[in-house]
Amino acid sequence: MEFREKLLKFKFHIVFAFVFSLLTVALVTYSPGFLTVLSYFWPLFLSTALFLAAVFFFVRTSDLPTSSTVSGDGSGFKVAAEGILDYVVGGQHEDSLFDSFTKLD
Repeated sequence: MEFREKLLKFKFHIVFAFVFSLLTVALVTYSPGFLTVLSYFWPLFLSTALFLAAVFFFVRTSDLPTSSTVSGDGSGFKVAAEGILDYVVGGQHEDSLFDSFTKLD
């Protein structure tokens, strides 16, 4: 009876180990092979590698700002970021967009 009590004490561990073993065997048995996955995703892998190579090339060949152009408090980067945001927004205001939708009636 002592053995049965110990076995019941670990019944959740045994069930978890059994289910985990079955899932592992099913995954290994029914999953596609490495070459199948590689042959399906090779355009994505190639384009990502080319993009990273282009980024690496441009980082290596572009001129980085010198310490004289960038202040220590980072205000130069803040001004550059505000300029980019102003360019992206392009001077469109919410009022003009709202007016264009209300004139559709």
